[in-house]
Amino acid sequence: MAINFHYEGDFELDQEKEYAHWLNRVLLSEGRRTSELDYVFCDDEYLAEINLKYLGHDTYTDIVTFDYSDTGTLKGDVFISTDRVRENAKLFEVTFEDELMRVMVHGVLHLLGYNDKTDEDRGKMRVRENEKIQMFHVER
Repeated sequence: MAINFHYEGDFELDQEKEYAHWLNRVLLSEGRRTSELDYVFCDDEYLAEINLKYLGHDTYTDIVTFDYSDTGTLKGDVFISTDRVRENAKLFEVTFEDELMRVMVHGVLHLLGYNDKTDEDRGKMRVRENEKIQMFHVER
């Protein structure tokens, strides 16, 4: 189960091993394993270019997730704009770290099949995000 972290810019994740361990526990709590999960931390411009090129969306976003999973094996790329995470943390009055964890687990939940297109789905996603974030704090 490989969880890898890559950086396109100034940001670097502290405690990579702890985050990888947490994400593996999140997957196991949902009855899944990963063959490979790659996180790419980048800035707004980098992610906006990916968003436009691959999804046709000409907007800034905090996360773009690409799912390459096959039957029984989870595999994907999760691109996160640390610029958006920083702005959203201010907007929602939470720490950068808490917002970063929310976005990181949000990507995993998408790979697990959770959606956020409707208000009901967004509510379910938020409950799951909070539940999975607690897992980080409990086993540290």
